[in-house]
Amino acid sequence: MTFCYHPQRMFPTLVRIGNFEITTFGLMMFLAFVVGGWVMTRELKRRELDEEIASSFVLAAALGGIIGAKVYYAILYKDVNLLFSRAGLVWYGGMIGGFIACSVVMLRSKAPYLEVADAAAPGAAIGYALGRVGCFLVGDDYGRPTDSFVGVAFPKGAPPTTARSLREFGAPVDPSLAPDTLLKVHPTQLYEVAAGVIMFIILMKMSRANHPRGTIFGWFCILLGLERFLVEFLRAKDDRFLGSFTVAQLISVILIAAGVWLVLHVRTRRRTAARA
Repeated sequence: MTFCYHPQRMFPTLVRIGNFEITTFGLMMFLAFVVGGWVMTRELKRRELDEEIASSFVLAAALGGIIGAKVYYAILYKDVNLLFSRAGLVWYGGMIGGFIACSVVMLRSKAPYLEVADAAAPGAAIGYALGRVGCFLVGDDYGRPTDSFVGVAFPKGAPPTTARSLREFGAPVDPSLAPDTLLKVHPTQLYEVAAGVIMFIILMKMSRANHPRGTIFGWFCILLGLERFLVEFLRAKDDRFLGSFTVAQLISVILIAAGVWLVLHVRTRRRTAARA
């Protein structure tokens, strides 16, 4: 079996002027927050809630997300110096940090917590999809080697998809291949883009129905956890702690369980209130 593949050009840098540069990842992250905030604003307006919450929510998500992503990365690799490196923004760390920061904003605003969370869920889903586009453009968070038609090589990835890099991730690589051999891998970033768009469509459709407060956010947790749990089997990862299972999959299981509990809890509470 051979994995030789013509290098595909990636676009990690959009604009460079001297030492100043705008990366495609940075641009897509910016668009993720802008589009996510716009969707949330529309949802708040439709629910007749204060639209100004959205701007505070997005700012808190950005700051809390970056801090959480860096802290998670430093803890994962047990190196405090990684807090100050340019690399290392882990999605689940960002989600946890952003969730805490946004929760503080909502509690301080005294807005209905679960209803605001429901309004934010579709925007978070489409923001997730846009963020993964950025990961694809810089060649980050890719999958395991594949010789299928969907395979993509990242010659300038972070790191490049060479036999050496993939072996360091613990991915199955033909031992006869030279370390600098460029390999095709699963473009798991694009799988997650598609999953994020599907989640967005489902949550937007659900938001138009009469569900108990918290249902939309609960289903966001379930869908996100399920998507991440499944895609991790294809990811090139070096944090597999139990056979083929990763730390992200453990968090995914917790997220799914929390989402299921929330959906069932708010549904039971509505039934109880209706009988009273």
